[in-house]
Amino acid sequence: MALLPYIAIGITGVTGYLLVKRYQTHMVLLLSGLFMVALAVLFGVTNILPGKMPSSGLVWFDIIDLLRSIATRQSSGIGFLIMVAGGFAAYMSQIGASDVLVRISSRPLKAFHQPYLVLSLAYLLGQFLVTVIPSAAGLAMLLLVVVFPMLTAVGVSPASAAAVIGTSAGMTLGPASGTAILAAKVAQIEPIIYFVKYQLPVAIPTLIAVAVMHFFVQRHYDLKGGDIYETPKEVKVQELKDAPLWYALFPLLPIVLLIVFSRLVHETIRLDTVSALLLVWVFAVVSELVRWRDPKKVFADAMTLFKSMGTMFATIVSLIIAAEMFAAGLKTTGLISLLIDSARTAGFGMSGMTMVLTAIVGAVTLLTGSGVGAYSSFATLAPTVASGLGGSIEALVTPMQFGSGMFRAMSPVAGVIIAVAGAAGISPIAVVRRTMLPMGVGIVVMVSASFLFL
Repeated sequence: MALLPYIAIGITGVTGYLLVKRYQTHMVLLLSGLFMVALAVLFGVTNILPGKMPSSGLVWFDIIDLLRSIATRQSSGIGFLIMVAGGFAAYMSQIGASDVLVRISSRPLKAFHQPYLVLSLAYLLGQFLVTVIPSAAGLAMLLLVVVFPMLTAVGVSPASAAAVIGTSAGMTLGPASGTAILAAKVAQIEPIIYFVKYQLPVAIPTLIAVAVMHFFVQRHYDLKGGDIYETPKEVKVQELKDAPLWYALFPLLPIVLLIVFSRLVHETIRLDTVSALLLVWVFAVVSELVRWRDPKKVFADAMTLFKSMGTMFATIVSLIIAAEMFAAGLKTTGLISLLIDSARTAGFGMSGMTMVLTAIVGAVTLLTGSGVGAYSSFATLAPTVASGLGGSIEALVTPMQFGSGMFRAMSPVAGVIIAVAGAAGISPIAVVRRTMLPMGVGIVVMVSASFLFL
């Protein structure tokens, strides 16, 4: 048994290597987790099922029962919430509500004429919009249509514009973000409470720091010159859809409702996150019926929610299931207990372990370009680590969650970075050269704010 955790370290290393080599993330994490649990059984571990879940009577069947338990719990709980949130965001895009919101919210930028002030404000605009448009790639596509030409028109280089747009979803804020929902679930609090009480106090100083760094860093590189431009690659960006201006309220309404009908404001009435999303979706469908008076078209568009829910299961929820199985393998082999004991012996404590786990998530994100995959793999370990070191779960998961998005903005293999680089006609390496210092400073401020406020 004493050897088992060290074998798990080797398996984790092989898993990381396969992820860096672009093997299918879901299957690598799932099979690694299954292998570690099976290995623990061979070493004599018999208690592998969670809580009071009864054994099948055969420990080898219990391994599959463990996977079934994880899949069932995630699909009906946090997974369902993520699916509905993703489906809602897709429907908002389908009816043009997201497009109108981006168009309206970007208008104030035209009132400023200092190029790099506009650039910094554009970054803050993107981070505001990510609370209601939680897809980094989807938001970047909208900003490429609206904000990119605006920035280049005021005198900012295409490389600077691409760098700012590439970091616009670096801090995955809001109750609709998949990683934020997972963090809230791990901490056993409502997503809106996590957003208001734990994300915002850390995010505000971090956003200011990154915006200031963008001002100076992008101006420095533009004055220095030397960027090599090629013909911009054709990025699949659809033109913004036309919709009534008041449709911009639809993406914002769920957050407003969740704040009003939560313990932050109202003592007796509670509105669930899924219920808020579905309520606004129903209202939007009715509005579309009044607008178009064509039930066939409106109903077809409304199905976007359910179709996108399936897509979210195939991409995000299944990844969380695989990542939790991987985390179960780490716990079953005793590796997490070893890490906690080592942290105590080294005098790390909660703060040191927070930095270590955030750094691990960041390293995996940098190498793979996937913040969701990296964060999902380690987020479910937070309660065990926090309990073992006597700290709060929120203080552990928040920097890990923010770090996964911020490190993604520094990865040349991240999809959003590749997309904005192609649109600007420069290499992804040229983009991350401009994002590394703003994001690096942001990460330092973010971790420091987490220690200070959480």
